[in-house]
Amino acid sequence: MIDLKLDHVSKKYNIPASSNSPKRWYKRGFARRSSEMWALRDISFEVKEGGALGIVGHNGAGKTTLLKLLSSITAPTRGQITIRGRLAALVEVSSGFHPELTGRENIFLHGAMLGMRRAEITRKMSSIVEFSGVGQYIEVPVKRYSSGMYVRLGFSIAAHLDPDILLLDEVLAVGDVAFQARCLDRIGELRKAGRTIVFVSHDLAAVYHLCDRAILLARGQILSDGTPRAVIDQYQRMAFAGQGTSLDQLDPQKLAECTSISFSSPESSDSVRTGYPMIARLGYRAAQSIPGAVFRISLYWPSGYLCAQFTNEASGPRLSLEPGTGTIQFQCPVLPVVPGLYRIDLSIESNGCEIDLRQRCASLCVDSGRPAQGDFYIENQWTVVRS
Repeated sequence: MIDLKLDHVSKKYNIPASSNSPKRWYKRGFARRSSEMWALRDISFEVKEGGALGIVGHNGAGKTTLLKLLSSITAPTRGQITIRGRLAALVEVSSGFHPELTGRENIFLHGAMLGMRRAEITRKMSSIVEFSGVGQYIEVPVKRYSSGMYVRLGFSIAAHLDPDILLLDEVLAVGDVAFQARCLDRIGELRKAGRTIVFVSHDLAAVYHLCDRAILLARGQILSDGTPRAVIDQYQRMAFAGQGTSLDQLDPQKLAECTSISFSSPESSDSVRTGYPMIARLGYRAAQSIPGAVFRISLYWPSGYLCAQFTNEASGPRLSLEPGTGTIQFQCPVLPVVPGLYRIDLSIESNGCEIDLRQRCASLCVDSGRPAQGDFYIENQWTVVRS
């Protein structure tokens, strides 16, 4: 059963042209010219009942415009959208709220806009307030709420609607860790109940864990449609392209610098795989003797957070570099990170002072190896101990 269907959908906005001559505004019969901007072009896809679709892309790619079309905030210029079932959307932080009304009054207002009956809202009121965490401010006008309180209350109302289709736009970007965990749990409950989810977020790790399918938007068009891992990897390759410092650009004025980085596996000549050994080789050049040299290879998650780091700082004798070139080699017996594309930063320090830093200078592509559920593969052995 298909819950959502978009058939060759496009959205155009007219942008008024600026004029350097204000006198032209007063000429009789003058018609101000405007330019066309297509936020979406020829978008077609389907989402089956119970599916969880993630939508990713850079700012301005058309993600929020797509959700506004699905939630009927705006209409498409061309094409047709078919929606089956009850839909709830959380697209903008303050959408559906009246600033002068209290939190409780806005729950009734916003719930009615989402199609909830007053009796249903009254029955779920205590649960909505408890989930949102704004109980002590529920009788306060929402104009005094922070942006985080807005999102928490809005998500709580939408999540308690028990919709057939739930549209979410960056709801995890605001709120503390505890609330984000509650959001993820609630989304998981809706998925288990067979609800359809459309999730827009820059948090690629959340898209990977919550969704079973993803779409990559670029300049208003679908660039890729497939599994979350494949789409996220393609998105990162686009994001990494042209960024960072090239290792080919050497600076003879530096005391030392990174010259090369490579990753390989002793068990595979053409790929690095989860759960198998890996060797990282960092080439360097030193202009003079450097005592207490510390090398770092930093791996970053798709979401931009530091995932892991190889360094000679914590183990072995202190390293003193002699003038010339060389390679420091890190051996990883079992690579624990799951398949995907990781950003690489390189650095050299000496006695706490940074000598060279190369950000986003390379990437590490980890292929599928041993099965891993979650963020890491952890090698283990098990036995049964009878009491």
